[in-house]
Amino acid sequence: MKPTAPTRIFAAWLVAAVAALGALFMSEVMGLAPCVLCWWQRIFMFPLVLILALGLFPFDPKVTRYALPLAVMGLGLAAFHVLLTLGIIPEALAPCRQGIPCKTIQIEWFGFVTIPLLSLFAFLIINGLLLAAHRSSSK
Repeated sequence: MKPTAPTRIFAAWLVAAVAALGALFMSEVMGLAPCVLCWWQRIFMFPLVLILALGLFPFDPKVTRYALPLAVMGLGLAAFHVLLTLGIIPEALAPCRQGIPCKTIQIEWFGFVTIPLLSLFAFLIINGLLLAAHRSSSK
């Protein structure tokens, strides 16, 4: 059975919801202060939870038109943040002038999984699912 557009949008919503809840858990429960880039990634992730849910009930195939720009911009920010933490982009280009430096690695699981990398994976998955849903609903 081939996945349908609503199934893909639901999966994208699920990824966005888990990412949003994870971000809130890390900041509110674990006490990790988000940097400026983390805040901007949240600005693009949190509305996806609401937009994708509203596009599912009742199903609206046009929801990808509203969700994809947020997901693409979030993906760009997450990629920038990962490259910054890896040292590929110089810290002078980071927007973090106050608070936690954007290059700071607060969590590192398995020696390489950081919070910006988790965000990058979430946005990659969401973008892939939304593009697949858009293609299948436009046929």
